[in-house]
Amino acid sequence: MVEQSDRAPLLDWEEIPPSSDPSQAAPSLPAAPKEKGDVTSRKKTSTPVCLQVTEIGRRNDNCTAISCPTAVVDGRERSPMGREKRPSHIQGQPVPPFPDVTVRDQWEEKDHIVAVFVVTFNTRSGNMVEWCLPHDINLDGVEFKSMASGSHRITNDFVYFRKGSYFGLACFANMPVDNELERGARMKSVGILSPSYTLLYRYMHFLENQVRLQLKNPYRYSALEAFYEDKKAILPPTVNGLVTACPTWSVTTINRCMHPEMKITHPAGCMSQFVQFFGEHIMVLWKFALLRKRLLIFSPPPVGVVCYRVYCCCSLANVSLPGIGVSVPELRPFFYINVADIPALETEMSYVACTTEKIFEDKKDLHDLYIDNQNVKTHRSHLLPLLRLNAADKERYRKLSEQRQLLLYSQEVDGDCTSNEEDLFIVFFMELNNRIFQILSEVAGSADPTLTAEHVRAMGLDPQGDRCFLVELLEMYGVDVTLVVDNLCCH
Repeated sequence: MVEQSDRAPLLDWEEIPPSSDPSQAAPSLPAAPKEKGDVTSRKKTSTPVCLQVTEIGRRNDNCTAISCPTAVVDGRERSPMGREKRPSHIQGQPVPPFPDVTVRDQWEEKDHIVAVFVVTFNTRSGNMVEWCLPHDINLDGVEFKSMASGSHRITNDFVYFRKGSYFGLACFANMPVDNELERGARMKSVGILSPSYTLLYRYMHFLENQVRLQLKNPYRYSALEAFYEDKKAILPPTVNGLVTACPTWSVTTINRCMHPEMKITHPAGCMSQFVQFFGEHIMVLWKFALLRKRLLIFSPPPVGVVCYRVYCCCSLANVSLPGIGVSVPELRPFFYINVADIPALETEMSYVACTTEKIFEDKKDLHDLYIDNQNVKTHRSHLLPLLRLNAADKERYRKLSEQRQLLLYSQEVDGDCTSNEEDLFIVFFMELNNRIFQILSEVAGSADPTLTAEHVRAMGLDPQGDRCFLVELLEMYGVDVTLVVDNLCCH
């Protein structure tokens, strides 16, 4: 049965260092069959893009996403989480030496907290920033991002969001008070900003405790001041304008590099609950994510677990083959958004976000896929065929469910603790994506670049039911092949 609950409790924080176990070799991808079908063809006219490249990693004008564990891009070595490894000197400034810690570890252990703030609800002024450090930082709009619309109906929540080139995490709490001035309720959020969301989970427990303290003893900021002084960022010059996207994972490092925050802060496992919640329609989300469309998830508060769904949607599009997707927009997580984000969304070609504001359903020019609870819909007629589940979709979901059951059985009977559902789901979709692009690469580079029904089946797709998906995929990634089909379902 599909899990209906949208509630996720705030849990105790536990900082878990990354594993240092060496990763295993990645399994090889299946070779594409070369048979050719006897049906009509449709020649792609888009500019061809070579899929076979030797450079590991990728970057575009707005963000950087890197294949694990490290990569050299534009002459710079980059880390598994998509950040540049700090050079030994930045603008001539030497990094303070720590004899027992490598330069990379010194940089990776930096917390990069650029701001800490307290937001309160004022019965006369509404949401407002009550206090922040540093005092001169621009926090316009944070008061609405860290206290989601409709939060007055719940007792606590946590929110991931984006503020310009930074990501934020805020913990919200609502406490009843016997006070006419506050109309019987005191509401506050305590939050932080960072250039990346991958380490924000470490401070959820701290933020939760602080927001409760602020409710009981307002206007006491000494603990927050000490926290900021201890964790404040020393940012490299390249951080301006840099937005961290979901990394491009490799199978060999999935256990070492996968974002730990989603497993630590959610009891059932973020990805596991995500797949169970959407069921077979996870395949619809996967197609829209791989096509780099704009996905918007609506849900009433609490919004914390919905922020996880944003992360999970981004994870569906992971590809670990070098060079794939260098010419397409990144699928960037916006996490929670509100009406103040509309101008920013108008310029975005690809994103995943969530909101508690129903008005976005009518803003059809801002999204390609609108997700309300378990209902998915699109107003774009050429994408309507992607909403229909075909036989290949159901078979993929059956295999995913079967693998999950085998994993649960091995954990229960054999006590296998080396694997988990999070890794299983992420690797499942990454290998699916890798297989598709591997076959496309082989066909595009062959003497006869014709994509036949046999090739499509080898990708795990339905030659007829997934034709529209393939047309969009070839167009988006600029793959110059002849697509052979039995019938036309879209143009």
